[in-house]
Amino acid sequence: MTDLGPVAWPPAPIRTERLVLRAPEARDRAVFVELLASPEVHTYLGGPRRRDELEREMPAVPERWPGSLVVDLDGAMIGQILLRRAPEHRRPAAAGKVDLGYLFLPRAWGHGYAAEACAAALDWFDSVLPDEPVVLTTQSANDRSMRLAAKLGFTEVERFHAWDAEQWLGLRAPVTPSS
Repeated sequence: MTDLGPVAWPPAPIRTERLVLRAPEARDRAVFVELLASPEVHTYLGGPRRRDELEREMPAVPERWPGSLVVDLDGAMIGQILLRRAPEHRRPAAAGKVDLGYLFLPRAWGHGYAAEACAAALDWFDSVLPDEPVVLTTQSANDRSMRLAAKLGFTEVERFHAWDAEQWLGLRAPVTPSS
């Protein structure tokens, strides 16, 4: 049993027109460090972590836990998708629901990769847990994430103040299989 219930992890690679979503591998370590140390990536996420600290602490095969998928373009990691159950101490509207998160290298921005990867991850999720809603939280000032949330079908549940900024919480209703 994983954070995603009875779902076996990792899933088989998820393929889109341009991308592959797969389990993290040792070859992704340097990109994880780059993602977590990037000031651009962490503008709306509380700031970057120190590179030297990450180099010391990052395991040989990073982020290898249920819900973490590498976004691979032409054999190289460009980002990460996270599907994990929101803890009970989170906002009441999110508690216990699966939360979609994502990080992409700045050089991958503006090409539609985040929309393509998130849509593929959500399609996969709907196929294994069709009756589950998904939530997404972002700073309301993050225009790119707000546009992506709308494109993926998330609707606003609430806005709240946390981490010195206004946050937006969206919900994507569960997909019910047709009979």
